Amino acid sequence: MPNQPGDRRPALTLNDLVVLAVVAEEPVHGFALSRELAPGSDLGRIITLRRPQVYRAIDRLAAAGLIEPLAVEPGDAGPQRTVFAIAGPGRQPLEDWLARPVEHVRHLRVEFLVKLRLLERLGRSPRELLAAQRAALGPTLDRLVATSSADDDVVDRWRATTALAAARFLGHEPVPAPPPSPRTASGRGRP
Repeated sequence: MPNQPGDRRPALTLNDLVVLAVVAEEPVHGFALSRELAPGSDLGRIITLRRPQVYRAIDRLAAAGLIEPLAVEPGDAGPQRTVFAIAGPGRQPLEDWLARPVEHVRHLRVEFLVKLRLLERLGRSPRELLAAQRAALGPTLDRLVATSSADDDVVDRWRATTALAAARFLGHEPVPAPPPSPRTASGRGRP
């Protein structure tokens, strides 16, 4: 998340924001957070963070004053566990991020999907985010779908197919590609 001019807080990474969102659900310690983001878990199906990544995000968020230690619990068989809760200054960056559409189609797969799941877990409607995402990417999706052709290489075909699927998911009907003109259809430049 880019900072605004004059903002002294560190820029938050996607990992930081996901950890912040999970802490906002309820106070939690790092070990439980890492289970929430492990492969195969609810959020781990979308974004997987290893334990060192989770603890690095906790350290960054705590240093920025966005989360705060709430309690210390005994560990099951190891060291004590510090339980963290979201701090007052952490709420606004989280709200801003959850409401902001992603900038690129490639970010729909992870960042946008994790936002939708987090909103669902928080019991909130994704309607505003979906509308903002349609508005933000609609022209790009239209262009990707409209300019695709059977002659495209594998990358362009992938991008067009992904754009079409994203448009359908977002409820955006892409502008169809115009039919080939007789000149381009014949390949000879003449009708």
